[in-house]
Amino acid sequence: MTVSEPTVPVSIAELFTIGIGPSSSHTVGPMRAARRFAALAAADQLPVRVRCTLHGSLALTGRGHATDTAVLLGLAGWEPETIDPDAVPAIVAGIRESGRLPLDGATEIAFDEARDLVLDPSFLADHPNGMVFEAVFADGDRLTRRYASIGGGAIVEAGAPARQTNVSLRHDFASAAELLALGKDRSLTIAEIVRANEEAWRPAAETDALLDRVHQAMSACIDRGLTQDGVLPGGLGVRRRARALHDRLNARGGPIEPADVFEWVSLWALAVNEENAAGGRVVTAPTNGAAGVIPAVLRYYTTFVPGADAAGVRRFLYTAAAIGLLYKKRASISAAEMGCQGEVGVACSMAAAGLAAVLGASNMQVENAAEIGMEHNLGLTCDPVGGLVQIPCIERNTMGAVKAINAAYLALRGDGAHIVSLDAVIETMRQTGVDMQSRYKETSQGGLAVNVVEC
Repeated sequence: MTVSEPTVPVSIAELFTIGIGPSSSHTVGPMRAARRFAALAAADQLPVRVRCTLHGSLALTGRGHATDTAVLLGLAGWEPETIDPDAVPAIVAGIRESGRLPLDGATEIAFDEARDLVLDPSFLADHPNGMVFEAVFADGDRLTRRYASIGGGAIVEAGAPARQTNVSLRHDFASAAELLALGKDRSLTIAEIVRANEEAWRPAAETDALLDRVHQAMSACIDRGLTQDGVLPGGLGVRRRARALHDRLNARGGPIEPADVFEWVSLWALAVNEENAAGGRVVTAPTNGAAGVIPAVLRYYTTFVPGADAAGVRRFLYTAAAIGLLYKKRASISAAEMGCQGEVGVACSMAAAGLAAVLGASNMQVENAAEIGMEHNLGLTCDPVGGLVQIPCIERNTMGAVKAINAAYLALRGDGAHIVSLDAVIETMRQTGVDMQSRYKETSQGGLAVNVVEC
């Protein structure tokens, strides 16, 4: 059974969140769950023991996705939005070496990782990314909570009251068809529809400022990735390539040739996903595993499109968000449920729509661009070698970014009319994800994850 909340309004602030790598579902989500449980466990009396059991995909690829590190950080009171990525190794080493855990950032309790952090490959019934936390108190009482990390860093607590459902959106939509009808009936662009809807949570100017911060974080991630060198952690021996590629592109001099554009786009995606693989600061867009696609296409817009400005960047992100929200409502952005079509495929679809919008596309052309972006990612598996978000994940983002740009221009060359609708392609992605065998959905039990090791 898939854990989802299709009837609950989702804000753009939940789609683009600033956190740390390497995975939104396996790092950011578990860190948030552990932080929530730690605060709950330490609220009244201090427990003598806290235990976490990671299930399914979280267990099978947890070490490579730094899920173990994320749980330790969350239990110690840290949050992905505010922790300094450079401080993580020392914090985790201190817990492991001392055998003491500052629960919720306060009083220390004994913590034996071998005993208290269990990786159980069995799948829980509600979601492939399940985790169970238990606190034991001196009087023998126990506190247990079960969470699911449902993609993009979002978590759901089993048995918890439903999220607030009385949020009233000005232009509510649950499908691409409804979105297009709203735009036509009310003479609004897709970006204007989403911006107005966000006023259910905050004034429009605050949402604009939020998107400015998101763009700044995306840009900072690219720029940092261009300066870093060395081997990525995890044992595969994958070397960072972005810095050397950046140096070679800059050394060419002269005017940029048309073919160079895609090298620059690929470079920017590489830079982001190398940062993500190293546990750096990234923006879930809509996930960490696909974090390089939208920033790379945005950098394409601001670098190569005449007249690009801050308002255009916001229009790009508002439009991309509309598409991402449809995938969250009608399917899933979790690779453990959908495979990589739910991560890089969705990011490609979002980026294609955003770019088309700032290039002057109509709403119908935007919808077409989003459809093209996903249609040619259908069936994309998630088969990370060694359980690490490196091979094929980093290069896959470069392909997603290039596809998104191509999709946007293909849509612009048409009039918006097309046979396959975005709603149809989202439903096809969902059905494909359901049919896809679990070994191809972020478990490292099939595909490249098996064959590369055997070679």
